[in-house]
This record gives sequence, C-alpha cells and structure tokens, in this order.
Amino acid sequence: MLRENSFPKSLLQHVMVMFLLLGALSACAPDAVQRSLEPAKIAFGKVNRINVICDKEIWESHIGDSLEFYYGAAYPILPQPEPIFDLRHVTMEDLRKDPLRKELRTYLVIGDLSNEASETSALIRQDVGQEKIGAALSENGYGNSVAKNRWAKGQMIVYLYADSEEKLVDNILNSYSAVAKRLHQADEKIIEATTFFNGENVSLAGEVRTLMDVQMRIPEEFKAAIKEPDLVWLRRETSEASSNILLSRVPYTDEAQLTREGIKAIRDEIGKEYISSTLPDTYMRINDVDLPLVVETTRINGDYALEARGIWDIVNDFMGGAFVSYLVYDPGKAELLFMDAFVHAPGKEKRDLMQQMDYILKTARY
Repeated sequence: MLRENSFPKSLLQHVMVMFLLLGALSACAPDAVQRSLEPAKIAFGKVNRINVICDKEIWESHIGDSLEFYYGAAYPILPQPEPIFDLRHVTMEDLRKDPLRKELRTYLVIGDLSNEASETSALIRQDVGQEKIGAALSENGYGNSVAKNRWAKGQMIVYLYADSEEKLVDNILNSYSAVAKRLHQADEKIIEATTFFNGENVSLAGEVRTLMDVQMRIPEEFKAAIKEPDLVWLRRETSEASSNILLSRVPYTDEAQLTREGIKAIRDEIGKEYISSTLPDTYMRINDVDLPLVVETTRINGDYALEARGIWDIVNDFMGGAFVSYLVYDPGKAELLFMDAFVHAPGKEKRDLMQQMDYILKTARY
C-alpha cells in the first residue's frame, strides 16, 4: 500500500490541476464552454462580392438604386460591361434562417435610424454604439463605421447609417470612394492568393530582372514568348483565357511621351511589331472608337507614371480584349518603363482576371 508521502509529487500536482480545471469548466455556463472549445470560424466569399444587410423596404427603394448606381457601376474598361462589385441583398431574417450567412467575408450594413422598428437599425445601434452614432448624426445627419471579425475571422463590415432616408442617400454618395477603396484593399489578399495559387516562376523572374532590370513576381504558369533586350512578352495559356504581360524599355525623348497620345503610340507600336493572329496582315492596336481609352496619372514605386485602360483588337481579324498599361518615368534614367497586361477570353468574364494581371504588374520593383 502506498503511503501518503510516497505518492509522486509531480503526479499529485497533475491530479490537482485536473480537478481545478474540471471545477472551473463546470462553473461556466454550458454555452460558454462549448464556444471555447469550438474552432474559430474563418470568413469566406468571393472578391468583389458585397453582402448588403438592410431592410427589404430600403433595398427596393431609391436607396437601393443609389447603391446599385455606385457600387454596381461598370468596371473600367471591359469589352462587355461587368460591375465593380457584385451586390447581394441579405435581411436580418435571412441571417437567422441561415447562420452560415454570418460567415461571409464582406458586408455593407445600411440603416435609416429614424425607423425605430427596423431590425437593421437596431443592429447598427448595438454594434456602433450610441455615443459614436450621436456624434456623427449631430455633425451632418449621417455617419459610417468599420468593424472586423464580428462573426468570423477575416471579415469586414461597413456600417452606413443616417437619421433619414435623404441623408442615407447622401451618405452613400459621399462615402463611396473611401468605402470602395477599403473594400478593394481587403480583397487584395484574396487576389494575391488566387494569382499565385500554384507558386511563382522564380527562374523566369530572374530572366526578366536580367533583361529589363525589373524585379517582378511572376506566377508559375507563365512562360516567355519573347525575350529580347528591349522587350519581354510573358504568356499563360489555358482552355478559357490567354493572359499576357509586356515589359519594354523605351528611350525617353521628351514630355510628349507622357501623354495620352504618347502612351497610345508606344503600345500601338509594340502591338504592330510583335503581336498578330494566325491570319496574314494582322496586328494588335488600341480600339478607342468602340470604348474610350482612359488615361490617368498615378505613382509606381513613388515615381510619376501614366495608367491607361481600354480595349484592344486585331486588325483584319475578329479578336479583342481588355488591357491595362503603365508608363513609368524614372528621373534617374534616360528611358521609360512600359508595363502592360492584356487578356483574350472570348465569352468569359474578365474583371477578376484583369485584377489579377494588374496585381502582377504592381509587384514590379526596378
């Protein structure tokens, strides 16, 4: 028989800890214990998808039309119109009936706080807090707030609220640019994961760096179609789409190159010299007749650059698609860096694909 002082000290301590743990668990509420043992929920959902939580009356009114007008506007610039965001209406009742809807990634919660009977307004008051709401409403009659990870990890919820329907429309209009920017930033991790799902082509990236003096992340599936000292053409061919990247060093001559006409001339010259279909006398050009060529100034790695978006077609053939170009001016060099991505995906949606291609270009360091 074991005497008390012969009981192993470490084993005795272990037994005591187990009793204490069991006692603590039994003292907790059963649902609290259950939640503590459940794995954390991870939010899911597609890029560019917004789940709009609002009352049915709001969604079917002019307020819903305003949401569609801004968030559902056409993505620039694609051969066939596609919206900037895909909107899906969700009511509070929908959330109760299907709890899985609470695990989606991106939400807009829209509420008219003057409607005391609104469940959505009640949710906003609960989540945002009366003090913050009061301060916002006293200033201009509306306000907005952002929360993360409310129902699942990786979740973003944007609350737009006002003290009247008219002010709610003003809120949607005035906050759109800032809200859209935050939603796009939240999507970037998903875009990156999708773009480089199969890894990176490190050897091809090394060749690009040698030829173009550009460090760029290149997805594994891309292959080199042309490798020359002044131009590199990378391609990825699948059964659904042809994705392409052009990189070129262009001698800098004067400021006229850094204009709409200048970037168009550079792209058209490359298209005419290097890109054609299987038919004779064909070449690529910018088609700014059917859709406009949109050119804006921007910054790439802190340097002045032009960004051009439009559609291309093949002369003497029936091919076309979307493209985005960047023309970067580096004051320390006597040349311009031209970067371009274009796709050919007949009958397929191109918005998400163009976002992936744009993301690749923006990984460039030079």
